[in-house]
Amino acid sequence: MIKMVVEVWKKPEMTDEQFRERWLVEHGALVRKHAKAMGFVRYIQSHKRVSPEIEAFGEGRGWKRPPDGLTEVWWESEEAMQAAFATPEGQEASRLLQADEEQFIDPPKISAFLADEEVIFDYTAA
Repeated sequence: MIKMVVEVWKKPEMTDEQFRERWLVEHGALVRKHAKAMGFVRYIQSHKRVSPEIEAFGEGRGWKRPPDGLTEVWWESEEAMQAAFATPEGQEASRLLQADEEQFIDPPKISAFLADEEVIFDYTAA
């Protein structure tokens, strides 16, 4: 499996609540609708929680301000991702998702990368 991790930044004029609702409910439904065409096997949104303690921790280490959230999208393989993107259905789904994203995210701030997830430990596993 391979995943793409995306830093998500809301449009400056949106409140945190507006952004969360728009991304989670409306965009989430659109992603679910087009998941097969895009070859997605898993999709997760991580929404930032306000935490003065974590903000102070990051500032103390000289870290940059965090994004408003993260998206993680999984494919079976990089080849499966490329194959989905090459189909007319995948290209149309990508176009529709991008058009929707432009309604609530701030594209110049977005960054994304492909990642191999390496679990060092998982104490939640049975």
